[in-house]
Amino acid sequence: MSSPGTTDDRLLGGRVILRQPAEGLRANADTLLLAASVETPSGARLLEAGCGAGGALLSVAARAADVRLLGVERDAGLAALAAANAAANGWAERVEIRGGDVLKLGEIGTFEGVFFNPPFDRAEEGRLPAPARRSARMEETPIGTWVAALADRLKGGATLTLIHRAAALADILAALEGRLGGVEIMPIRPRAGAPAKRVLVRARKGSRAPLRLYRGLDLHDTSGAKFSPEADALFCGTALDWS
Repeated sequence: MSSPGTTDDRLLGGRVILRQPAEGLRANADTLLLAASVETPSGARLLEAGCGAGGALLSVAARAADVRLLGVERDAGLAALAAANAAANGWAERVEIRGGDVLKLGEIGTFEGVFFNPPFDRAEEGRLPAPARRSARMEETPIGTWVAALADRLKGGATLTLIHRAAALADILAALEGRLGGVEIMPIRPRAGAPAKRVLVRARKGSRAPLRLYRGLDLHDTSGAKFSPEADALFCGTALDWS
């Protein structure tokens, strides 16, 4: 039973149990798109920076049974929810949660992959989010600071994966320059023919491969009323096909 201020939900067609805040930072399409985009090499140790209640982290765990994951979350209440969710799904032994700011945290080692969905709304852009959502949505740290800190957490050949607004792509590419290579970009459109609103970006430590821009993903059919078959599969736990 959910506690006051939380809801009990299921992700990936019921495969993931998720207790999360009733308001504020809740799992959404961005959460599931990010999780579907993460590379999961066998036996890998992966890091999610700012894991919230664990929606993306646990969705990766559901898809890849032989990886270990560390989620870092600065909000103590969300970190407690994430730890409880890992236990509720039976994954406490391979999904660790730590409280704290991942950009300032001490030694946590290096990883075969790092993924994150940073807060990206700015105070000067339109209406402010409701107070319950402000800490989750308001940008306090430039994307370059995130990339610089998290690139240092990667082993050679490992990938950094993030989801962001499409309008931030220039800033993301500038942040990756000189740090990570082999950049891959997947535009995310609300429906066919619409401009991309989000981008999924992956980059690899030590790679010199040229940038690759993929065909993109349409979340809905042309009517906008139903998810596209590809998006529907992703939201049920299929890995994103980067081709």
